[in-house]
Order: sequence, then C-alpha cells, then structure tokens
Amino acid sequence: MREDYQTLIDEVSALLGAPATLEDRDFGLIAFGAHGGDGDDGDLVMDPVRTRSIMQRRSSAAVRAWFERFGITRAQAPVRIPPDPAAGVVKGRICLPVRHGGIVHGYVWLLDDGTLDLADPRLAEALATARRIGALLAAEARAGARLGELLHTALAGPVADRAGATDELRETLGPAAAGPLAVVAVTPWHTYGTGPGDTGEPATRLPQVPVSCPVPSGDAGSPAGGALAALVRLRVPDALAPARGAGERLLRSPRTGLPPDGRGAGAGAGSRPGSAAAPGGPGSTAGVSAGLPGLTDLASAWRQALAAARAARAEPGMGPIAVWPSLGPYRLLTALPDAAQADPAVRRLLEPAHREMARTAEVYLDCAGQAGRTAAALGIHRQTLYYRLSRVEQLTGLDLGDGAARLLLHMALKTARL
Repeated sequence: MREDYQTLIDEVSALLGAPATLEDRDFGLIAFGAHGGDGDDGDLVMDPVRTRSIMQRRSSAAVRAWFERFGITRAQAPVRIPPDPAAGVVKGRICLPVRHGGIVHGYVWLLDDGTLDLADPRLAEALATARRIGALLAAEARAGARLGELLHTALAGPVADRAGATDELRETLGPAAAGPLAVVAVTPWHTYGTGPGDTGEPATRLPQVPVSCPVPSGDAGSPAGGALAALVRLRVPDALAPARGAGERLLRSPRTGLPPDGRGAGAGAGSRPGSAAAPGGPGSTAGVSAGLPGLTDLASAWRQALAAARAARAEPGMGPIAVWPSLGPYRLLTALPDAAQADPAVRRLLEPAHREMARTAEVYLDCAGQAGRTAAALGIHRQTLYYRLSRVEQLTGLDLGDGAARLLLHMALKTARL
C-alpha cells in the first residue's frame, strides 16, 4: 500500500502543479510529492512546516492546532488555510480531506500561493483521488484493527485465549513474526474518535512495527490513561536500538498526553523535575522488553515493557525511555504490588518536610556511601553531608554503617519513586 499512496499523491502533485503531502489523521507523514519547479518558487518548496513534516515524519502540535481551527476534521470539500507565522506556518495551505465512510482518515496538503480557485475543476478531480486514498487507508485500518485485536489478546487477554491469538498472529504476520522481536509500551496513550464508528485505532506507520494496539487502563497492569503496545522487529535479539527508536517516534504522537479538546495533546515536550524534556506529552514514557526469538511469551514481554516505562517515569536519569535489561533493581521493585506500603522506618523521611534529607540519603546510597562523590553530586560541603546523614539516621532509626540497614533504606527510597 505504501507504493499506492505514493503513486496517488504524485498524481495530485502533477495534476495541480503543486507539491502535495499526504498525512494521516494524527498528522503523521505517509507520502509526499516532488515539486517540478525551476527554482523561482524555492521558498514554497522549502516551507519550514513541509520540511519538518518530511524530515521528522510529523507536523508539530502548534501546526496541527492551527489547521484544525478551520474545521478540517469535518470538511467535505477543499479548505483554504491562511498562514500563521506564530505557529510556524509561513505559507498558506489548501487541505483536501481524505475521507471514507463518513470518517476522516487523513489529509492531502497543497502549498497555496493564492492563485488556485477552490472552484477549479482540477481540485474536484484531486478530491476524487483523495477519496481513493481514503478507501485504501480505511482498508488498512480494518486490517490493522484485526491484528491489534490479536496482539491485545496475546498480551493482556484471558490466559486461555492467548495461545490461539498468538498462533493466528504468527500466521497473519508471516515472516515478520519469525523474530527477533521486542515489545514496546508507551504510556499514557489515548484513543479518540473523529467520526461515527471511529475506534481511534493508532496508525503507527513505522516500518519496524508490524502491529500495535491500545491497551486500556486496567488491562494487564496498564496504568491510568492507558498504554500502547507495539511489536518491533529487531536485527539481532540483544540489540534493542530499533525498539528504542520506535519508542522515541511513538512518544512524539499526539496520543501521548491528555486530549482535553479531542485533538490530542502533543502540545509540547513534557518534563519531570531533574530530567530532560520528554518528546511526548507531560509524563509520557516508554519501556522496551528484552529481545524475543519470535512470538513467544508475549504476556511476559508486555509486563517487562510496562515495568520499564514505569521505571522511566520514576527515575529521571533513565530519560523518557527505559529498557528492561538495564533496569537494575527496578526489575525487582516493579514486581511489588502497587498497594505496597512504605516501610515504617522511612515513613517520616518521606514526609514533604524532609524531602531534602530523603534526596541526600538516596544520592549517598547511589554513590555507594562515598562521601566525596555524594557531596560533589549534591553540591554541598562534606560537613553539611554528614549533618544531613545524621538527621536521616534520627528520622529512620537506621544505622547507615550497617549494610542491611542501607539496603532497606535504598530499596524503600526507590520503591517510593514508583
């Protein structure tokens, strides 16, 4: 189908003599047409929004919000959209909605120099091509929805149904199921409809992701806000770079973060205290399972991926993406029940009034009890460090010279992050 989309978008570009771009309803790039200009209109070709869409495979949230203000999700006919430099839209656009069965599946974008009349019969012909694209996207969505149902059952469905779903998934995917593979979890992940009967199934459109599915809150440990599960092809079982790359791309989706107006978030990178900005919505994280030789024990891989995403949220130093093999103690801690109570020894230390003492204790233990490293990491004098550690001992009743006490305190502080 990829070649079909490119052929159709090239038809639109040739018909109208303007560079056309095809994006899905989440503003993810599908295809773009080359422009045959002679250089006089280079400013149109190098429009920054079009360049970003092609280079990053997605439009920004500000651009998306500006375009959607003009009713493109409901439009049946071409829509002219003026420029908005504040949103980065230097050149205007003509939008051809890509619809099928009453649902918008995407958009064809044309750079607008103001000379094309919306009543031009060529636009009517281009809109007919857009409808052909819509039929293809709808068929792809139906096929993807069935694969997604199978993946969801294999990951999080009733135990008795998982083997059958895995077998059908293996048969349907063919060589792509042979492995090696990894499971990626992205959380939060929100689905939202854009028309009657629209299930809001995600269209990841990543070549290394043969199938993905949303996992609602509460399904097999999925957190509040839900999650996305994606099956990712690897080159070799222990090299998880393709899965990390897929996680980074998925974190940029507008379906991460909260969608208060039905358009999705993605309004900017979120951040956590002490961490670099994440590429998705506020608090968005991704986790990657260990590599799999094929479609084996997907439910366990899903638990690993969710645990890694949870650890990434708890530990800023991991960044927005964490991988199961590198979780260290969080491999054990994420297996604890969510309702586990803080150990009595650390309850006072975890009170808001003692936040600085708790941070000092955690950094000290992270530094293997080395005072010099700890003081440098905290930017404090050694005497200040020793005073704080004595306060930690007073608040907890633990002797920091005792290995077992240190282990208890360290694990309790890490668990509190979760």
